[in-house]
Amino acid sequence: MQRLKILFLGDASNYHSCLADALRRMGHKVTVVSNGSTWMNTRRDINLTRHPGKWGTAKYLLDVFMLLSQLRGYDIVHLINPAFFMELHLNRLRYIFDYLRRHNKHVFLSATTSDYYYAHVCQDCTTFRYSDYFVGDKPSPYYLSGGEADLKQWEAPLHKGYTMYFTPRLDGVVACLYEYYKSYEGAVAPGRLVYGGIPIDVKSIEPHFIAEPPKKVKFFLGQKSGRIELKGSDLLLDALRRTCDRYPGQCEMQVVENRPYQEYIELLSASHVNLDQLYSYTPATNALIGMAQGVVAVSGAEPEFYDFIGEHECQPIINVSPLVEGDIDAKLAWIVEHRDQLPLLSRQSREFVVKHNDSHIVAQRHIDFWNKVINKMQ
Repeated sequence: MQRLKILFLGDASNYHSCLADALRRMGHKVTVVSNGSTWMNTRRDINLTRHPGKWGTAKYLLDVFMLLSQLRGYDIVHLINPAFFMELHLNRLRYIFDYLRRHNKHVFLSATTSDYYYAHVCQDCTTFRYSDYFVGDKPSPYYLSGGEADLKQWEAPLHKGYTMYFTPRLDGVVACLYEYYKSYEGAVAPGRLVYGGIPIDVKSIEPHFIAEPPKKVKFFLGQKSGRIELKGSDLLLDALRRTCDRYPGQCEMQVVENRPYQEYIELLSASHVNLDQLYSYTPATNALIGMAQGVVAVSGAEPEFYDFIGEHECQPIINVSPLVEGDIDAKLAWIVEHRDQLPLLSRQSREFVVKHNDSHIVAQRHIDFWNKVINKMQ
């Protein structure tokens, strides 16, 4: 097997850091440059953090341009999103992107977050039945509380122009979610897009399976400040409070916000059920980490997602839909009233992550895709 020299620029919820660890175990040389996903403080080889104020901005710019000489000579460069150094103006990013193209063999994108293409397909209200921005054809709570400005920003001439310049010059795109795969389907040439999935280092996560039906169901909700309406955490929390009031003595809840990664997973492991996202078709990092621990996820798990990954047997995620009024309350009530099902769902949750999101499996998908694209170009 060819040993690759790989550079990951930026990180999101431990995505690149976890993937890097798996690739190193497979014999590849990997460097991660990031700010540690801010408060999550994820592992990186080179720390690149912008501090507040004018001096912080000046130092950040100096750090970036002094770093450039180290960002050369890689077989693979993977960018966490189009704005891979989020603190930089897009005009400066274009210069750095061109530099990376000139001085490295191949540049790929990890489609891991909202961008121009995701915002664009959300607005057609047909690609997805619901999204962060629209529920059916009606604006979502997030859209009404500031999300409209996000959409306008993505479609502003500066962002759109940068995206149209950036995308055709990529060697390929690896999408971490079904939604992002659908977003890029018509944006890149055939054969240049693949679904990678979110990597979870399953072997490092000790399962705490629910051995028997609990007398009291322990619910967990982790929030990110600034993203509460975006993820639907506000509606999930309201429904959770109503459920705890409706079933006194039969359930309890723990709500945390902006915790470092290691502390977060320790808190999560003590729970039975993790409430993650409302507007997603798919389980994301928080849900998958909990599932690897044996914690049952309340999140997105639409039929389109299961069909997309070819999973028709192990479907342990409790799907909640913003399209159905009262759906969250009904699902949480079902959990409390049918807690005898939790031991089975607990074991199936880890089984699902082992099968679909183990970091070694996700890393191999990346390697197979890189080799496929590179071989076509030769």
